[in-house]
Amino acid sequence: MQSLSTDDGTTVYVSQTDGDRGSKGPFLVAYESRAAESRYGWYCSNCESFDNAMDSMGRIKCNQCGNFRKPTEWDAAHE
Repeated sequence: MQSLSTDDGTTVYVSQTDGDRGSKGPFLVAYESRAAESRYGWYCSNCESFDNAMDSMGRIKCNQCGNFRKPTEWDAAHE
């Protein structure tokens, strides 16, 4: 795991193998400790940002570069 600092100076640990594909680059899982016991959030590998948002259907969008992951849950009523 790679240790990185957030904008507020918090050290988090980004997994290079655990993540999901995005439209511009992978979203990698960031953990609060090297032991990966507690998840911190998502790391956008395209613009190297932790500024991401996830909705209730599992979509992830990077607020910096627009990298996007499609929803993990799908309901035809949302079409």
